[in-house]
Amino acid sequence: MAGERMKLQVHERERRGSADARRLRRQGFIPGVLYGKGKASHAIFVPERELRHVLTGSSGLHAILDVVLEGQSTTHASILKDFQQDPIRGHISHIDLQEVRLDQPIQASVNVQLVGEPEGVKEGGVLSQVQREINVEALPMEIPEHMELDVSGMAIGDTLRLADLPEREGVKYLDNPEETVLATVTLPTRVEEPEPEVEEGEEGEVPEGEVPPEEQPEGAAEQAAEPSADAGGEPGTTEG
Repeated sequence: MAGERMKLQVHERERRGSADARRLRRQGFIPGVLYGKGKASHAIFVPERELRHVLTGSSGLHAILDVVLEGQSTTHASILKDFQQDPIRGHISHIDLQEVRLDQPIQASVNVQLVGEPEGVKEGGVLSQVQREINVEALPMEIPEHMELDVSGMAIGDTLRLADLPEREGVKYLDNPEETVLATVTLPTRVEEPEPEVEEGEEGEVPEGEVPPEEQPEGAAEQAAEPSADAGGEPGTTEG
């Protein structure tokens, strides 16, 4: 469960814009926005090392963050609403924090982890995870870190859907239970090799219009080899 609460000290930005955000990143900070409960938002930044620490705890990205603005004593219970990653380095480059009430449900995306080895895989089948995340609704402190789906009983041709995922108290699944496919076990795909193509003029081909030797009449080959009776006498002789 996302029952872990992590304190996060943030600083309010005086300026906004891409140029200022790039400057902060060069200095080791992550820019972001803190959205209040019906209040104006705050442009913030936080040290990258501190953000990495709070998001790599046992609750991961679903941790409840007790956000404290520098110079203030008020704590803002918040969640990580969204984040952007650097396409090259893969590091978080921007965060959106959403202040929440702990007594009101929220919606979140939760990872589904497959556990066990299907019987169908032991028989040569292939296990595929079709959907890796599902949408849920629960109180902020009840959002699970992940959901586990036991696939050990799956045979070749079996499919597990959201309807097969065990229910969790306090957690409501928002996706269609019958149409949301989570995992399948199928036969491996066979790749058929194409038949070799015979190029024109290859050995063994008979030119167009000629009869193969095996189809010629008996004795035809011998006749072709013997000299014609009209060819005259022996070479080097003349009649007379």
